[in-house]
Amino acid sequence: MKELKIFSVVAIFTLILYWGVEPFAHSQMHKHVEGHNFTYDGTADIEEAEAKVAVAKETKTKVAEAEATLAAKKTFWADVKRISKLNGNAANGEGLFAMCAGCHMEGAVNMGGVTPPSLEKAGALYDKNYLIALVKNPAMASNVDHKYADTMMHPMGSVTTMVVDDQSIADVVAFLMEKKKGEMTSKEAFKDACGRCHAMRYAKTTQIGDTPVFKEKKDALAHEIKVLDEQALVKGYMGKLPPDLSMMIRARSAEYMETFVENPQSQLPGTSMPRTGLSHEGYEKVKQYLTEIGDPSKPAREAIGPWVVLFFVVFSVLALLWKKEKWRDHH
Repeated sequence: MKELKIFSVVAIFTLILYWGVEPFAHSQMHKHVEGHNFTYDGTADIEEAEAKVAVAKETKTKVAEAEATLAAKKTFWADVKRISKLNGNAANGEGLFAMCAGCHMEGAVNMGGVTPPSLEKAGALYDKNYLIALVKNPAMASNVDHKYADTMMHPMGSVTTMVVDDQSIADVVAFLMEKKKGEMTSKEAFKDACGRCHAMRYAKTTQIGDTPVFKEKKDALAHEIKVLDEQALVKGYMGKLPPDLSMMIRARSAEYMETFVENPQSQLPGTSMPRTGLSHEGYEKVKQYLTEIGDPSKPAREAIGPWVVLFFVVFSVLALLWKKEKWRDHH
């Protein structure tokens, strides 16, 4: 039974490392942040604003400004909650959305540093409350209002002059929530939510889409110039070029990924990255694509895993029986 005791000790220490030490190390590398299950009701934003008020009072600097921001966020998210209870008329919303379709379409050009996403499948990707907040005040909804002295300066700020009353906002969002158009692929979800700012070199995808195969070098160079021009615009808007996401799914823990995508400010206070407003379903689609690119062998690895474990169990039993047989006459 000595072998079983040795195996037990090894197994226990291995499990402690896997489920104890490694998660602890991640918790020290990145602070733990409570997620909100991709629910956008202003809770996270208000908590952040309250924390800034506390710091301002402690340091006695810009207290009035911090308190004004807190009050504005409370009012804003209370308005979003009120609008979400209205019965939106999708038919009316379709007519109102015509004012948005000129920017939010396939093949849209960069505007103000970022290319507007297509909203053809918005209902399959984004949260309803977030869309309401986005139409009402894009900077506040995206939690990047700290970048603007006047949130109307946000690249999408002009929408607030076109869709002004609560019922109109409810109608437009009702129309968008109906725009699911079948199953959305993981690649489509990534493209709409992340691909306009982040490249994926292992997927041969840039900020302007997939990289074609060129026969002529001059064509490849011309395409590279277009990519560099787009990256320069994104860099100007964000402050720096957003990172390539090819290996991000393996570089960060699951908890970090979820809370960062849900609310970038929770992990990187002051970051220029806007909240994307993904629903839980939308995030799972994006996560699936990140896994497909960053860890393509995962499905095969998970499929063969049980067979490997079974092999070692059978092998261990046979080895133990063989050992007992060989040592039976030596005791």
